[in-house]
Amino acid sequence: MGSFIETNDTLQITREQGFPKELEYENHIVKPYLAKDFENIIFEFKNKPNIRIYHRPPVRNFLVENINGKWLYWGLVHILEVGHDYVNGLTSGKYKIIYINTPDEMKHAHNIIDRNQDTKYV
Repeated sequence: MGSFIETNDTLQITREQGFPKELEYENHIVKPYLAKDFENIIFEFKNKPNIRIYHRPPVRNFLVENINGKWLYWGLVHILEVGHDYVNGLTSGKYKIIYINTPDEMKHAHNIIDRNQDTKYV
């Protein structure tokens, strides 16, 4: 017997899974958010399909909003806590935002980090 363990470097979640309601792309373009705006807030994500393991602080994970299958790279987070539901194959946890991309960085992030044209948002 053996097992396969993959450490994820990206927290890619929908609003339903816990992407921060406080982050709105249209508002960010007009008046960019800063990480310090959220420095004392711990966010939670839930019901991420499959069992996942993330890099632990001080290593960063990318924060990506999944919008109808398109990925919008918002910035960087530290994963603070992870829980696994082995019966249903789900991952949940807590995270904090450590960096928010500028609107210009968001335009280029997907091409630099990901390059999968099927998931490109902007």
